[in-house]
Amino acid sequence: MTEPEAPEPHYHGHRQRLRERLLRSGPDSLQDYELLELLLFAAVPRKDVKPLAKSLLARFKGLWAIINAPVETLIQFGLSECAATTLSVAGAIALRANKKEIISGPFLNNWQKLVDYCRMAMAHEKIEQFRLVFLDRRNRVLLDEVHQHGTIDHTPVYPREVVKRALEIGAGALVLVHNHPSGDPTPSKDDVAMTKAIIEACRPLGIAVHDHIIVGREGVVSLKNLGLM
Repeated sequence: MTEPEAPEPHYHGHRQRLRERLLRSGPDSLQDYELLELLLFAAVPRKDVKPLAKSLLARFKGLWAIINAPVETLIQFGLSECAATTLSVAGAIALRANKKEIISGPFLNNWQKLVDYCRMAMAHEKIEQFRLVFLDRRNRVLLDEVHQHGTIDHTPVYPREVVKRALEIGAGALVLVHNHPSGDPTPSKDDVAMTKAIIEACRPLGIAVHDHIIVGREGVVSLKNLGLM
């Protein structure tokens, strides 16, 4: 006697409906947890991922925080290694694509894109990073790199090392960027003093410092716009 076929899991129809809605109406028609579900479908083929997507959003408070979280943190939350790496790769692709847009054009025309990129790259970091964006004499981006890693509230930065790196790359100008893991981007007295020290070290060599951007989860501030440099 032939055994009856097992019923198709209820989430199979749900997955197809989500895909159809995405194709028909675009990503703006989907809620955050539904976009996250779509990303998880390939990594978690035999499970209803809607509860998982909602739990991730409740824990990390946003899509970018999820896909920017360390793989180890996602695994500790309960994701498989496959699911965790899928989310991490999605974040890396988005960040790299954004970076390509910054490098492809003149700095002055891409200012907001640069700010958005820095926020994507640094707002959710758990320790301080000091990032340098190197520009040529025509204000085109040559390179963006993390110059120093620090602690939860301090990054040691030495002006002579900043100048040395700028000379190695042949930069004519810099944008300084660092993050505040506390979330509050308000500049400290040390931030202002460090900025002025770098400006003074760069001045004799004709290297301009266009701005110092501070990134936090609560926003982004520009020391130039605040009149602090």
